[in-house]
Amino acid sequence: MKFRKIKKTGEEVSILGFGCMRFPQKDGQIDEVKSTKQLRYAIDNGLNYVDTAKIYHGGKSEPFLGRALKDGYREKIKLATKISPWLVKEKEGMQKHFDEQLKDLQTDYVDYYLVHALNRSSWDKMKSFDILEFLDKLLTEGKIKYAGFSFHGNIEVFKEIIDSYDWTFCQIQFNFLDEKYQAGLEGYHYAIERDISVIAMEPLRGGKLAVEPPKKVKELYKNTGSEWTSVEWALRWVWNFPGIVTLLSGMTEDEHIEENLRIASSAEIDVFSEEQLNTVKKVADTYKDLLQVGCTGCMYCLPCPYDVSIPGCFEHFNSKFLYDDDKYYKSYKSFIGDRGKASNCVECGVCVPKCPHGINIPEELKRVAAEFDVRPDWDQK
Repeated sequence: MKFRKIKKTGEEVSILGFGCMRFPQKDGQIDEVKSTKQLRYAIDNGLNYVDTAKIYHGGKSEPFLGRALKDGYREKIKLATKISPWLVKEKEGMQKHFDEQLKDLQTDYVDYYLVHALNRSSWDKMKSFDILEFLDKLLTEGKIKYAGFSFHGNIEVFKEIIDSYDWTFCQIQFNFLDEKYQAGLEGYHYAIERDISVIAMEPLRGGKLAVEPPKKVKELYKNTGSEWTSVEWALRWVWNFPGIVTLLSGMTEDEHIEENLRIASSAEIDVFSEEQLNTVKKVADTYKDLLQVGCTGCMYCLPCPYDVSIPGCFEHFNSKFLYDDDKYYKSYKSFIGDRGKASNCVECGVCVPKCPHGINIPEELKRVAAEFDVRPDWDQK
C-alpha cells in the first residue's frame, strides 16, 4: 500500500480508501460476516481510511462499522463520516445527529468529519444553522480531528465553500468522465492551490468503469499494448494527480478488494504519458456518446413512494446502449418487473432533490419507459 500526506497536517492516509456505501448484502441487509472479513482484510493489508455516512445502507452502515472495527481495528484506521443536511431539521439537531453517530460507531471521536453532499441549497441551509461554528466547537472539544465537506453542486458554489472556512480537505466526484462535472478538474486545482487536500469519490463512476467495457473502448485500450484492466486505467488516472490523497472504492466482492489493493501497491503520481492521456480522453468521449443517464447507482433517490426501481431502470437503460445488446429487454423485465418499472413513475418529484447528480429523474424515466415499457415486441427481444 502506498500513502500520501494531508497537506495541512502531514498525516498519512492510504491512497485507497474503503467506501462503506456498497457492502455485500444478505436478505436485504448488510452481510456482516462477509463485510467484516472484507473490511478487516483490507485494513490488514495497509488500508487506513474508512468512509461512511449516517444514511448509508438505510442507516445501518455506521452501527455495522461500530461492530466491525472492534478488536483494535478502530485504532488502525482514520474514520470518516458526515453530517447530512437533509437529516438535520434545526440548528440544535446538529449536536444530536453527531452524538448518535458517535454512539453508533462506538467511538469517542471522528478523524475526518464532512458536511455531506453540499450544493447551493444545502450549503445555505447549513450556514443558517451556523455549521462552521459547530465544526469549530467539535474541533476544540477533540470530538473531530479534521473538518471537510463532500460536494455535489456547481463550480461557483464549490469555490464559495472553499473560501468560507479553513478546511483541511474536501471530497469531490473525480473520474475521467467527469472532468467538467460539478467541481471537476477546475475545482480540484482550486482546492490544492489553497493547500486543501482532495479525496476522490466515484473514481469508477458507480462501477460503470469497472464492468466489461464496450467494444469500442476495448479496442482503444488494446491498441496501447497495455495489459491494464479497465479498472486499472480508471484508478491509475485518478492517482496520477498529486493532490488526490486517497480515492474511495465501494468494494462489494473479494475480487474487488484484491484488485484494488494490487493496483494501489504500485500507483504513482504524474506518470501518465501523453499517449496514455490521449487514450483516456478517447475512452471518455466514447463513454459519453454511449451513456444515456449519468446515474452512479448511489441510491440516494430511494425509496420511491411508488416503488419504481430508479437506479435499476437507469442501469438497464445505459447498458442497452453501452453494449448495443437486446438482452437487456428481457433482463429489465426479469429484474425490474412490473412493480419497479419506469412507467410506474407519476412524476411526484420526491426523488429529484435527493439526487446528488442533479438528474431530472421523472423525465429520464419517461425515456426508459419509452424504450422498455411501451414496446409491443419487447417480449420477443
